[in-house]
Amino acid sequence: MNTCASQFVDYMHEYLDGDISREHEQTLKRHLQTCSNCQQHMHELSDTVAFIKSAAHITAPPSFEDQVISRLPKRKSSAGIKQWFRQHPMLVAAAVFCLFMSAALLGSYPNDDQFSVTKQPNLVVDGQTVTVPAGEVIKGDIVVENGDIVIEGEVDGNVTVINGNYMASTAVVTGQVHEIDEAFGWLWYKIKKSFNEVVGLFQ
Repeated sequence: MNTCASQFVDYMHEYLDGDISREHEQTLKRHLQTCSNCQQHMHELSDTVAFIKSAAHITAPPSFEDQVISRLPKRKSSAGIKQWFRQHPMLVAAAVFCLFMSAALLGSYPNDDQFSVTKQPNLVVDGQTVTVPAGEVIKGDIVVENGDIVIEGEVDGNVTVINGNYMASTAVVTGQVHEIDEAFGWLWYKIKKSFNEVVGLFQ
């Protein structure tokens, strides 16, 4: 068949597809009467087409579909999460409360550069720098926003500096010193402060 023109192979495919013209069909039949190689190839093509057509009628066993579906990975149900929510309503309420509180507090985060300081006697304020003079004792907490604090004396309480610097060499601070430079640090400070205030109401 290799010595035959390729057009005869095309005619074979057209014949098997049912798209051959009358003229091409007659040409193919005349050629097949004289060429044994093309006859063999035509038989092979016919057998292949017959096999494909017979395979189209094969049906799967009745239980095949159910078996395949049963072996597929199960979809994770959201029922487990919903059940957990129902079993722990207090935790869910607390989480939602913390979420809304955090959003509200972050909304009030000081984005401007306005300077402020807690009113305490004997504090010296020069521009945006707050000083606790040497020999002075400040009783109570000091909060400085958008400014610096220099402690040369003593603070009987907590010192919090938001968006500023804490400077002290020989200072005495009986409470805690907080330097807050980022929104989340400020948020954590506000949450702890609010919690302490609520606890104080019940004591």
